[in-house]
Amino acid sequence: MRTPEMPEVAAAAPVFRAQGLTKTYHMGDVQVRALRGVDLALERGELVVVLGPSGSGKSTLLNILGGLDVPSSGQVFYGGEDLSRADDAALTRFRREHVGFVFQFYNLIASLTARENVAVVTEIARHPLAPEEALALVGLTARLDHFPAQLSGGEQQRVAIARAIAKRPAVLLCDEPTGALDSATGVRVLQALEQVNAEMGATTVIITHNADIARMASRVLWMQDGQIVREQRNATRQQAASLQW
Repeated sequence: MRTPEMPEVAAAAPVFRAQGLTKTYHMGDVQVRALRGVDLALERGELVVVLGPSGSGKSTLLNILGGLDVPSSGQVFYGGEDLSRADDAALTRFRREHVGFVFQFYNLIASLTARENVAVVTEIARHPLAPEEALALVGLTARLDHFPAQLSGGEQQRVAIARAIAKRPAVLLCDEPTGALDSATGVRVLQALEQVNAEMGATTVIITHNADIARMASRVLWMQDGQIVREQRNATRQQAASLQW
């Protein structure tokens, strides 16, 4: 990549454009085709839910968008920058400066408080939120000095969301963020994501097996066998608080 820093995305431009993305993994003599020619555009500030069964390519697509992996062929652009041609150092800068990740498992540091877990990110970000502000956004002002073992699963996931948003990311990528939670707790986590999307304007992508979550999206994508097979825009978005499954 030619520049030491990736530029901010122009307001009118798509945040991401993917063209003909393929990804093939080699497992001994076996080839696994995880993506088979994916075309995709993600707009600034939208909340997209990606549905599909295990093995459909959801996580592979998310990892490529987030700079955790590179395609076997095709291109993916963040603004005008071709991530598929970026070197490791450029991808590291891209992840650090522009992307927040939320995974099914919280990956909190057990010996650090909620505030300190978030501070791990704010200490290396360029223009971070204060840890207290990030935790307030997800409703955890009263849990600042609690350790992960003192928090419920839903609270731990909300700390993980606070950590992801503390760098003020342009993009928030969520891989099964409610997968390890019961319905009521999962709804609280989705409310936090909904609030972050609305208040910070981060383009938010949630991949999930749970079709009920799609009702809160501005757009829904269905994946099967490494391809996007259907797309739908929701004329009316349902609030996360009203979801049930």
